Amino acid sequence: MAKSKKEKVEPQSVLYYFYTQERWDNWIKTLEEMSFDYDEDSEEMPEGLQSLNNFTEDINVAVLKIIKLFLLGNYSPDAAKKKIAEVEDIVMGPLPESDVADIISGVQMRFLVLFSACKAVIDGTAEGEIKDLVKHGKTLTDDQAEEALKTAATIGALVILGGSCCGKYLRTDVDEPLLFDDWLIEVDDMGNALKTLKNFEEQFGEGI
Repeated sequence: MAKSKKEKVEPQSVLYYFYTQERWDNWIKTLEEMSFDYDEDSEEMPEGLQSLNNFTEDINVAVLKIIKLFLLGNYSPDAAKKKIAEVEDIVMGPLPESDVADIISGVQMRFLVLFSACKAVIDGTAEGEIKDLVKHGKTLTDDQAEEALKTAATIGALVILGGSCCGKYLRTDVDEPLLFDDWLIEVDDMGNALKTLKNFEEQFGEGI
């Protein structure tokens, strides 16, 4: 039976292998070969940190493409959750047995808010004002990690849905930021990643 022109067709192109184990492994190998030490004679960021920024941006963009397609109606809630779970299984997998294990552990902690925010978008559970949520989140200690994650994820979901955050809320005056502060930095990075996808609808929306 021929498909209606208005019927949404789930993307099948190789373009929509959003993230793979091979891609993750290649990034880990790259990071293992990089130096994370600062050069006292240079103002440039260490090559390891530059690569780490690119690594995390790559993950953000890959996951947010799935959410974009869900919001466009190309994925059902179940299909979107399945696609996100595939990436989550890779990102949250076993730590590498190398010197970058602690760094990757931090990456995994950071991306808890990305995956939680995406699920909140799919489930339609994100409610509240970003300003009020940030204010509440900053009252939470690391002993309240579950509540801090839930709050940060709600902010992240609202950002995905068009809300504005989080530069003016980021804390730069503390030596040891709390988990909520770290998750808010990730939400800010999510917002920046979304800007790179501003033409995603026109490129990959209708008719793919």
